[in-house]
Amino acid sequence: MAKGQHLSRYQKGIVNRYYSNLDTITLTKLQELVSDLFLAEGKKAETYWKKAESLLARTDAKASEVRRAVEGRDVTKLAEIVQSAQFKPKK
Repeated sequence: MAKGQHLSRYQKGIVNRYYSNLDTITLTKLQELVSDLFLAEGKKAETYWKKAESLLARTDAKASEVRRAVEGRDVTKLAEIVQSAQFKPKK
């Protein structure tokens, strides 16, 4: 934000609710992404895989498992990772 800009009370509430629900938002996006990956082909699938990898970085999923699923383009393994993933809040 530029210097001198302030959020209204209403806007602060929106921002606070977003960050308090970020875990649910991230996991929901991942679940939708798995569904889309089952149907995607070509460039669209590549885009989805990159997005899945970046979203999974926000969770507690093991990096080695994520890398293996992404490199192998294994959607079922990705679905298992997403199902067991928990959101990891930033410190």
